[in-house]
Amino acid sequence: MTNLYAISPKLNPSKVFILQKSELEKRLDPFYYVPELLELEKKVLAKKPQKLRHYVKNIASGATPKTTESEKYYAEKENGIPFLRVQNLSPTGVLEFDDCKYINEETHNGMLKRSQVSEGDLLVKITGVGRMAVASVVPEGFEGNINQHVCVIKTGSKKISETLAAFLNSDIGEKLASRRSTGGTRPALDYPALLSMPIIEDQRILQITAKAIEQKQQNDAEAEKLLASIDDYLLKELGITLPKGTYYTQESDFVAHDKSGEYGHHIFLQEKFKLEEQNKLVQKGRIFITYLNEITGTRFDPKLHSEQTKALLESLYSEKFKYKKLKSVVIHSCSGDWGNDDKDSFDNEAFVRCLVIRATEFDNKFNLNVDGCRAKYRLINKQKYNSLDIQTNDLLIEKSGGSENQPVGRIAILTEELIQNYNLGFSNFVHKIRIDNKTVCPEYVFNYLKTLHNIKITDVMQSQTNGIRNLILSEYLNLPIPIPPLTKQKEIADHITAIRQQAQQLKDQTKEALAQASREIERILLG
Repeated sequence: MTNLYAISPKLNPSKVFILQKSELEKRLDPFYYVPELLELEKKVLAKKPQKLRHYVKNIASGATPKTTESEKYYAEKENGIPFLRVQNLSPTGVLEFDDCKYINEETHNGMLKRSQVSEGDLLVKITGVGRMAVASVVPEGFEGNINQHVCVIKTGSKKISETLAAFLNSDIGEKLASRRSTGGTRPALDYPALLSMPIIEDQRILQITAKAIEQKQQNDAEAEKLLASIDDYLLKELGITLPKGTYYTQESDFVAHDKSGEYGHHIFLQEKFKLEEQNKLVQKGRIFITYLNEITGTRFDPKLHSEQTKALLESLYSEKFKYKKLKSVVIHSCSGDWGNDDKDSFDNEAFVRCLVIRATEFDNKFNLNVDGCRAKYRLINKQKYNSLDIQTNDLLIEKSGGSENQPVGRIAILTEELIQNYNLGFSNFVHKIRIDNKTVCPEYVFNYLKTLHNIKITDVMQSQTNGIRNLILSEYLNLPIPIPPLTKQKEIADHITAIRQQAQQLKDQTKEALAQASREIERILLG
């Protein structure tokens, strides 16, 4: 039968196309039948590939224990089991542990026993926005677990897992996986869809992937070295010398001591120790003694009253420059708003559609990451939006969030590029301040506060309720800021900006190397 319909050539053929009824399969959503993806699948099938299920001996996905019961399920890095999430998977096939959570052995061997991962296993992303079916291979000697957004595939061979990961991480694999995913705002791959993926085996792609991984590791190491130099540079320029033991590795216990020499209220230890046992803990830095009059009226927090904390805070009062309290240079301050769910149709007289910055967007090494695949848009009441009064060089402070290994209080700066490209808002877990630029350079303050977070200053300025850490803003705003001449502040800020730009260039080179590897793999597999 002759096709009686025609589509205007002005329309995008990947979004508007005609499909015959005979071409329909089980799926009815249009994305599954995009001509480009159909053509790609035909080319792959022409190579007579095996389906992914052919390589699978067992498959399972995990779960996420309640963060509100963190003491029951989670653990610190030193004595915990790695709990892998989507962000730990990498298109290189190598696991990344920069933002890794940890669970205790009871959870690992109990609640999550079926999703344990070990050497040679293949881990695949099956839920979430962005690139689908990102795959990584578990390294030698590793033991861990996964959440529900990742599945573990037992292939019985590390080499097979590496071959599968190389194909899944290629652009071909990503497109085939995306075609099979379902769901709108949160795409997902169920097991039948994932296991139906055609796999082209070719050992040459392992060599290409290995070369790209080596390039990435070199670039990452150089970038890390550059970024690690920032704190030392800034502190040296300000004449600040940190005491030994600045970076906390464990919580201290402490007891209160009254003037008579008798031990008062014991806050964290569960049983009374003999004096000689206490002395041993004192020598190890696990326990210390303070006077009741020194803690009366303040928080009963061991970190706040420890000798390490006192020395750390005192070190900020450098004699090289005069200082001011942070709150004295703040000319505008406000909390954010989470707003309402985004929708296609809304009253634009009453609401503003904003990209809302959350703790998720804070980048520990650079500034803000508002990548399109994970950006969150919300509708903010126009009156509230106007009160936010967002301007270039405003600073955003993460006031709620944090994790076991990362204190709350990360800092970000709103650049002119961000202001121009987006209607910006920020969530109620974020606080905004504006710096008086006649006195201090906002970029200098941003870098200074970022360094303070890196040396764990905010670790002693947080409270915790229901598993969420909250920054005590009154203490944070009382932090001292050295005030060099404005020319010196700008010099420091410009130097640090240049370092971050160098590190970013290395990251960009890595992205291009991975893109080039993917193009080469496609050429080898499909010609």
